[in-house]
Amino acid sequence: MMKASGVLRTAGLAALLAGVFSLMSCESASKAQSQMAFPPPPVSVVEVQAQDVPIYGEYAAQTFARDMVEVRGRVDGFIEKRLFQVGADVRAGETLYTLDLRPYAAEVDKAKGDLAKSEADLEFARKQVALIQAQANLSQAKANLVKAQQDVDRLQPLVKQEAAAKQDLDNALAALDANKANVAALSANVDQTRLQARTNIESAAAQVESNKALLRTAELNLNYATIKAPVSGRIGDSLIEVGGLVSKAAAQPLTTIVPLDPIWVRFKLSEAEYLTYRKLKGRQGNVGMPIQLVLADDSAFPHEGEIRNSLNQVDPKTGTLEIQGTFPNPEHTVLPGQFGRVRLRTREAKNVIVVPQRAVQQLQSMQSVFTVGPGNKAEARTIVTGDRVGDNWIVTQGLKPGDKVIVEGVQKVRPGAPVQPSPYKPDKPAEASIRGGQS
Repeated sequence: MMKASGVLRTAGLAALLAGVFSLMSCESASKAQSQMAFPPPPVSVVEVQAQDVPIYGEYAAQTFARDMVEVRGRVDGFIEKRLFQVGADVRAGETLYTLDLRPYAAEVDKAKGDLAKSEADLEFARKQVALIQAQANLSQAKANLVKAQQDVDRLQPLVKQEAAAKQDLDNALAALDANKANVAALSANVDQTRLQARTNIESAAAQVESNKALLRTAELNLNYATIKAPVSGRIGDSLIEVGGLVSKAAAQPLTTIVPLDPIWVRFKLSEAEYLTYRKLKGRQGNVGMPIQLVLADDSAFPHEGEIRNSLNQVDPKTGTLEIQGTFPNPEHTVLPGQFGRVRLRTREAKNVIVVPQRAVQQLQSMQSVFTVGPGNKAEARTIVTGDRVGDNWIVTQGLKPGDKVIVEGVQKVRPGAPVQPSPYKPDKPAEASIRGGQS
């Protein structure tokens, strides 16, 4: 019985060993089949190199219009036409409203008539008809005086010789005195008439200038009755419609025009950031510092702007200084009042390693990447990151120049497993340069 029991145990052990070897051979075959069925996963890698990287500061910003204009009436009148669409882009000089022109056209006609009359009066005054007549009378009186003097001179010797009556000499002397008096009176009259003529000419000339001014005023009022856009920009709603009365003394404007190109933006810097900004500005000189604008949907505004000015004091409540800049806005896509972020280059990191953000894995407080080592096998590396630059991270520890970092396909990689590396081709190669970074 004991011998039979030993035989059975030996047979059972042999069967167990046979089963174990069979299982091991099956597992080996399964591994072989698995390795044959699942080749190394393809991954995209980037070979990191030390480089100089610009660092950008990011600040909350809001757009605004520097030269918003309120369109107002300069004369009173009823609106006959409105020639713009609300919300349309208008150009400087474009007609917006037309008032009733008839009263102002009548004033222009009246002013033209008054000017013509005053010009005729001036022409008449310049001819000096009264002065010419007075001078002619004086000339006639002087001629009579000469004749009277000749009569006296002729009669005096005759009277001495008793060849003529003394009465005739007395009459001649009386006529001479009368002619002298007449010449003196007419001379005074000429002087007075000359002064009056000069006064009339100056008065008529002044009246002409006055009527010219009245005509210009009437023409201006007629021109103001056609209300035009003072600047180019986007026009708002019309607060007075066709048929409404426009008053030059009205409190509310007819509409508003907002210039959109360029568009202005304001943001605030802390005192420390302002000192850094002053240093950068000092190095750059008077050239406007370039800035980028990121809109509320995180899209990058395609046009680069520049800083134009800063306010003259730090806000004591917030300890910040407002900086203002402009952006070209030819498509008029950005409107005043929009919020976004301004990116300003603050410094440059020298000789640093940069990896794409998508290559970095975050596990609690630790960051790591996969690299491709010898034999194209994946290796896990713990890293320490610094500033973010666009879609990239600056790596301060854990990598060295020449390391091949896996960017795409990370989810299929296991430490020590082989991979099929290929060069990484970013979807937006210029994204970092367009959007800048954040410090």
